Amino acid sequence: CDPLIKSQLLYQLSYGPTQGWLSRSKWRVGQAGNDADLSTSTGLLHRRCLYGAAMTKYSASDAALAFRKMHGLGNDFVIIDARAREVTMSADWAAAIGDRRRGVGFDQLAIFRNGTDSDADIAFWNADGSRADACGNATRCIARLLMDESGQDRLTLRSGRGTLICRDAGAGLVAVNMGQPQLDWRDVPLAEDLDLNALPIDGAPGAAGMGNPHMVFCVADATEIDLAAVGPGLEHHPLYPERTNVEFCHVIDRNTVRMRVWERGGMITQACGSGACAAAVVLHRQGHCDRQVKMRLDGGDLDIDWRDDGVWMTGPAAQVFEGVLDPALHPDVQP
Repeated sequence: CDPLIKSQLLYQLSYGPTQGWLSRSKWRVGQAGNDADLSTSTGLLHRRCLYGAAMTKYSASDAALAFRKMHGLGNDFVIIDARAREVTMSADWAAAIGDRRRGVGFDQLAIFRNGTDSDADIAFWNADGSRADACGNATRCIARLLMDESGQDRLTLRSGRGTLICRDAGAGLVAVNMGQPQLDWRDVPLAEDLDLNALPIDGAPGAAGMGNPHMVFCVADATEIDLAAVGPGLEHHPLYPERTNVEFCHVIDRNTVRMRVWERGGMITQACGSGACAAAVVLHRQGHCDRQVKMRLDGGDLDIDWRDDGVWMTGPAAQVFEGVLDPALHPDVQP
């Protein structure tokens, strides 16, 4: 597989899915339930052959690193299985993989390993290479992957957030107990002791932690917020020493909320699982909604239920494709 073919392969893996030709199945195209055989298209069949040949060549290389691209409601992830092979990730390498033009592209990177007191342990990176302790949608994707692999309908995953219970909720949905929200200012964390229901910021947002920090605004219309304009400044607000995710919500009724999100790491995302949990908690504490609520995000709906045993998040998870990272993508490897 010469460098040109490898380059074209990486391009197709990175951008093909957004053009609709590569679905969950390696060899089929289109959306789920619309599986067109690749043999009907000479061009797509050629891609199939290149993909298969490259997978065979790369799989035999110790330097190559296999990954899966998955998403939960458009919140997309590169997921690496490190159960049989140790993977040492750096901030620079994570950022290189996260580059949507020169790498693969993701909202978060997740690496999972064999668990000690769980079915698997997970570590997360943001697209800028910084670390994260929690990612609800990626947790749900890994749970779906391991349930499909093992046939289990219940398992536990451990991250910086702690040990999380995951259940198959039927109809392709996965439920994850994200644990109790962090409602002490030191745990969010904030820079000082403040009223978490009304921070001294324009718009009086609320604050909560879900293993990562959140700032939640209740607004008249979340769809009218210019996230790109206001998100960066709020993410780096001095009240949040570790930066923050920012959620803008408007209440449709006591059990339905429209939400949009700016994620820590510098991006607008289609969905945020931990953000939906934090927003539901803050809005309930402010008196805007009930403890059980449907969060309508740009990418689709998440069901959030704040129970006595924690905040349960239920939603879909999907695999888009499998691939192999070219060793040249690693910042320490010279071209």
